[in-house]
Amino acid sequence: MEKSAVVTIIGRPSAGKSTFLNTATGEMVSIVSPIPQTTRNAIRGIVNTSLGQLVFVDTPGWHDSGKKMNLKMRNIVQEQLDSSDLVLYIVDSTRPCGDEEKAIAELVAVQSKKLVVAINKTDDPHAKVESAVAFVHSAVPNLDDGRIFPISAKDDTGINDVLRSLYALAPEGPALYGEDFYTDQEVDFRIAEVIREQAINRLEQEIPHCIYVQIADMEMRTPTKMWCRAFLVVEKESQKGIVIGKGASMIKQIRVESIKQLRKIFDYKIDLDLQVKVEKNWRQKDIVLNRLMK
Repeated sequence: MEKSAVVTIIGRPSAGKSTFLNTATGEMVSIVSPIPQTTRNAIRGIVNTSLGQLVFVDTPGWHDSGKKMNLKMRNIVQEQLDSSDLVLYIVDSTRPCGDEEKAIAELVAVQSKKLVVAINKTDDPHAKVESAVAFVHSAVPNLDDGRIFPISAKDDTGINDVLRSLYALAPEGPALYGEDFYTDQEVDFRIAEVIREQAINRLEQEIPHCIYVQIADMEMRTPTKMWCRAFLVVEKESQKGIVIGKGASMIKQIRVESIKQLRKIFDYKIDLDLQVKVEKNWRQKDIVLNRLMK
């Protein structure tokens, strides 16, 4: 009988959770950026093999902060941990395992019966794999050594070993999605995330964290072409000018590169009308956070 499991991915910001998900599914499911805390939602990516189906949930990076938006993201992580069949804990081997890592380890230690650990970024010359493995052994002492794997999500090294270990732990049961699914994201969400990825990877300092994307209108105008109006929303008037850029150069670049990425995802063209607007202090507004983060 086939196996099926929901797998929550947890780790610190920039540990490589989204890269793992994209590599495992072979698709651009979750946006990737060197800027910490890029992922704000629980993003689902689906892996189908002859062994069954694994539904991965990429969660926001666990970050120790009292800010309203960070607290919301931590709640998302906790909810996914509590409801999942399995847990994949990704550790960044290039960074010391400090207090934040210890807090995550405490969370997953109680889930040890359904836990697999991936020590990521082993391709990096600064990686300290043995130190990371020793930390995991210390933090989760009852975890079988056969469930700790050195990987490079970027280079697709060790990913199959992690998948096989997860399948071994997965319960028997029917697939949750059809074999042709690799994500359950709605079209508007995927478009918004691609635009946000292109924006945050081009903007500096605090601007990336001050942006969200609002999809205002979508319309299939022909069987092969969609029209979409979207807004890059910032918190201050001063940020608006930075996002637009001199002579509208920045917003144009974001739009052009977003269209290129969207053409890789969808089998129809997307004509993107992209604008910028201000919504003051949106990160402190529950109504906005509840709409964006779930």
